Amino acid sequence: MKFKRTLTGLLAAVTVWSSYPYSETGAAAITTGTIQYGVNFRTAPSTSSQVVRMIGKGEEVVVLGQHSSAWYQVQDVFGTIGYISTDSKYLKINASAPVSPGGNEAAGGENASIVASVSFRTGPSTGASRIRYLSKGEQVTVTGKYNSYWYEVKDAKGQTGYVSTDAKYIRVTGAIGGPSQPNPPANGSAGEIESVIAAGMKYLGTPYEYGSSRSNTSTFDCSDLIRQMFKDALGIVLPADSRGQGAYVLDKGSVTTDWRQLKRGDLMFFMDYKGTSASLYTGKKPFSSKISHAAIYLGDGKVLHTYSKESGGVRTDSIAGKHWEYRFLYGGSAL
Repeated sequence: MKFKRTLTGLLAAVTVWSSYPYSETGAAAITTGTIQYGVNFRTAPSTSSQVVRMIGKGEEVVVLGQHSSAWYQVQDVFGTIGYISTDSKYLKINASAPVSPGGNEAAGGENASIVASVSFRTGPSTGASRIRYLSKGEQVTVTGKYNSYWYEVKDAKGQTGYVSTDAKYIRVTGAIGGPSQPNPPANGSAGEIESVIAAGMKYLGTPYEYGSSRSNTSTFDCSDLIRQMFKDALGIVLPADSRGQGAYVLDKGSVTTDWRQLKRGDLMFFMDYKGTSASLYTGKKPFSSKISHAAIYLGDGKVLHTYSKESGGVRTDSIAGKHWEYRFLYGGSAL
């Protein structure tokens, strides 16, 4: 079987079967899919194989190929490759999008080349979650230098993240901006914030249970997850419920009602769900409305949280233009 190499803006360079569609220009066409219902993500195409995690509703994956009539091989947003059911109730295939090798035409303004495969991370820390691997030969834009160890980089699809400044991984060929920190960490050191987030990421896919036990990690509700993250990473024990956590953050004295002003690692608090229309939340009172949900902000409009069994448990979500944005009350640092 022949193999061809292609790049995706979402994930690592991946191996794509030669039977995959190609655009008229000859660029590889990337096939993605959107999860419609929580589905087991397995290490092999068999119901008896190990479950990596549950992929939640709304997550996007790259479809690498169809192993059989029952199984797709896919890659998730964290760069993990595995298998999911081909049943359409679980996955909706999106339109294929052509991607030029190296991505030069897609982004423009590139000022650096990837010399060797390197982790592309959500924050300037080895503890930050990996978006994907940048591959040798990719052209990227270095938009700033966070510190002597980390560049802020934008890939060909416009995804922003961080890579090592080590010359064995990246060669800068043009001018870059000065120190950049578009989503700076919340109060507390960057290392503390990244360790909290990393602690949460290890629970991806853990089942949701309302009123989950605070004495084990077999299930979580929203506030239990946040409490466990801080306990695991820093030994800090936050209040056990979302309203208590909201009061705790509010007492710190530095909160915002505009989620776009949040810093990576800030906690976010939301009111009850009323529907998907922004008009349903007109007149909300950020500091007097009852808090019914909590999450932690990852930057770039993304959150880590858990909210229902149907959604697949602990997961990440984008909030812009969704009910999460409309329900947001306030947020700030717990440190």
